[in-house]
Parts: sequence; structure tokens; C-alpha cells
Amino acid sequence: MSDRTPFKPRDWDSHPPYLYPDYKSTALRAPRKPLVPLAPSLSELTGPVFGHDSLGPLDHDLTRNAAKEGEPLGERIIVTGRVLDEDGRPVPQTLVEIWQANAAGRYLHKVDQHPAPLDPNFLGAGRCLTDDAGRYRFVTIKPGAYPWGNHPNAWRPNHIHFSLFGPSLATRLVTQMYFPGDPLLALDPIFQGTPAAARDRLIAAFSLEVTEPEWALGYGFDIVLRGRAATPMEG
Repeated sequence: MSDRTPFKPRDWDSHPPYLYPDYKSTALRAPRKPLVPLAPSLSELTGPVFGHDSLGPLDHDLTRNAAKEGEPLGERIIVTGRVLDEDGRPVPQTLVEIWQANAAGRYLHKVDQHPAPLDPNFLGAGRCLTDDAGRYRFVTIKPGAYPWGNHPNAWRPNHIHFSLFGPSLATRLVTQMYFPGDPLLALDPIFQGTPAAARDRLIAAFSLEVTEPEWALGYGFDIVLRGRAATPMEG
């Protein structure tokens, strides 16, 4: 008999709706008919997952994993936290990936045509596995805000995208982490589209304990996968 944790459906009260009119592009991709739930099969719950065996020693350090001529420009930060289940138990050996804009607010992607400089020493992506306590840790640069055209003079707050893989590709979850005190949060329809009671779960907490003297500020960001305290996830 398998000891695999049973599949549990998402608690939708914590997550943003598929259609949020102020977030313009949701009107193009939101389902127009009621969703039809499909029971997951064994193959969908057990595999495949890629990347666990090919992690490099610098994959978690975005200040070094793409450096060519030195360190990237910007404010160095440490982001760490735990991945937890709905009962507060750690989820070890979870593949956590992040991607983000550089300090000037630009992604290293051909679609991003924001007239801000690219940084030759910053790839903007990293990954790591959670340890036995469910903890992950990244060293990176605080991302800049950038315009995104959703409405006149629209700017995205500073944020980092997170992707988590469970035991299979079908169990992938994606969310965003924001920074405390950002004035753009009140104006951002992606953040505001999250149910009000759950928005604070998307904001990292400054941590003096994580901060390393004369080197980098630290932030804590725990990710709860399900339950009433779940971290809001993208549909």
C-alpha cells in the first residue's frame, strides 16, 4: 500500500479568480464555461519531474550563476523560507524555482522591450531543493519595478516569481512574492485580484536574523501549499 499523501483539492477562497476585470489579460484567458474536474490518474500524481538531479552548486545564487565580468548591479538580498503543507509540516525535497527582473526592472527575455538596461551579470533565474526542514534559500538582487501597459501609467511592484514542483508536473504551483511597504501594491491589479484576507501571505517579511552584516538584507517568505492559510497561487 502506498504511503503517498492523498491528493487534496485547492481551497479556492485563498486564490485569485481566473477572471479579474482590472487585470486586463485575464479576460482573454479566463475559462468561459464552468470547469470540469477530472480525477488525477496515478501517472499524473507520480511523474515525471525534471531537474532534481541536475542542480548546480550556484543555481541558488543569482548573483553568481550568470556572472561574466563581476557581480550584478543592485541591492543584494537573501530570500529564504519554508515550504509547508496544510498542517504546518515541512515539505522536503521540493524543487523551488524563481525568476525575476533585474534591478532596473527588465527581464532577460526577447519579449521584454522595456527601455531599461540589461545586466550582463544577471540571468534572473535560479532554483534549489528544500532541505529536510522544508527550507529553501536564494541570494539575489532586489528586482526593480517596470511598466506593463495594463492601464495608463501602470507599473508592477517589485516582485519575484516562485514555482514549486511536487511529485509530478501536474502538481506545479506558481506564485509571486512582494516586498513590504511597496506603494505600488495598492495600485496593482494582480496583487489586488487576490482575496483581501490572503494578500498579506504574498508579502515577504524583512528579517534581521536572515540579514548578513555589511553584505545583504534578508527576507522571509514561507509558502503554505494548501488549507485555510494557503499561499495564494496563480491559476
